[in-house]
Amino acid sequence: MTLRNPSLRRVLAVAAATSAAVSLAACNRGSSADTASGGQAPVGVSIITKDSTNPFFVAMQKGAKEDAAKNNVKLTVASGKQEGDDQGQITAIEDAIARGDKGILITPMSTGVNAAMKKARDAGLYVIALDTPPDPANTVDITFATNNREAGKLDGQWAAQTLNGKPATIALLDLFNDKIVSVDYNRDQGFLEGMGIPVNDPKKNGDEAKTGKYTGGKGGDYTIVCNEAGQGAEDGGRTAMEKCLAKNPNINLVYTINEPTAVGANAALKAANKTATIVSVDGGCAGVKSVKDGVIGATAQQYPLKMATLGMEAIAKIARGGTKPSTSPGLDFYNTGVALVTDKPVPGIKSITSDAGSKICWGN
Repeated sequence: MTLRNPSLRRVLAVAAATSAAVSLAACNRGSSADTASGGQAPVGVSIITKDSTNPFFVAMQKGAKEDAAKNNVKLTVASGKQEGDDQGQITAIEDAIARGDKGILITPMSTGVNAAMKKARDAGLYVIALDTPPDPANTVDITFATNNREAGKLDGQWAAQTLNGKPATIALLDLFNDKIVSVDYNRDQGFLEGMGIPVNDPKKNGDEAKTGKYTGGKGGDYTIVCNEAGQGAEDGGRTAMEKCLAKNPNINLVYTINEPTAVGANAALKAANKTATIVSVDGGCAGVKSVKDGVIGATAQQYPLKMATLGMEAIAKIARGGTKPSTSPGLDFYNTGVALVTDKPVPGIKSITSDAGSKICWGN
């Protein structure tokens, strides 16, 4: 499935930052949506994102809303107040159970919501994770997500090639330092693996050797200056980068968990009159423009609209007696794809340009 038309990319710039619940009424019984579902009653589905302000989650919510009528789904949209608001998601899950929904689409905040997701499954709801596979993966029925390990590896491989044998002085700007989230450690550890830097515990950030040799590209010396949490936000990225620069002002390579963090990191670098190569993950329209403008060297593009659409269709189908979706071969989730976006391609790494990325991006 591909992103089908430009309207899917023109998502709202800002949505409510507090926990929201917006029910979308399904079409009348005589509508095409009813016909498509065989005249059956609407299916109750909740989509619960981490927040309602990050363009990634706004795009995901919009995709779900646009597909609700087509699948004859009565959709409720909810979220935490911000990244890290486990309780906001737990409340939304409990509301979905009480409402009698048939399923939940959720971008799990952390392992802190695992018990609530299990409670929903025990109550008979089909629970699908989007974007962020839970830990362990079988906490939900299935996950539709980017291969975040692969996304990080693409960034690392590109960065190693771009360095061309020069020493790498690295800042790692992660999501959290007080929560365990699979998307956090998979992107971080994937980046290091792509660089050719040995990792220790593959599910833990910050426990690798701080100095040594990277073997990606032509290879060279590396120094890891910091692992700082930016909370996935621009202001957090700036603060995290400032802390890293205070430790070592000669950072020349910055990995960021997402593009808002990358923008914040770039602001800190500019304020310090420094430059560094920045890599990231997301592929939103704003992030792709940052690649075109030279702020981000490369970003791994993912597809939140596809995740939401596939999840919506799956729950509607299961609720009406259809078959359950399967994971991708060799993975414990359904892989929705990733593409490296850069205007500075390197040999041996498949990538697309920012112009190509802008045609399939999401957000403003």
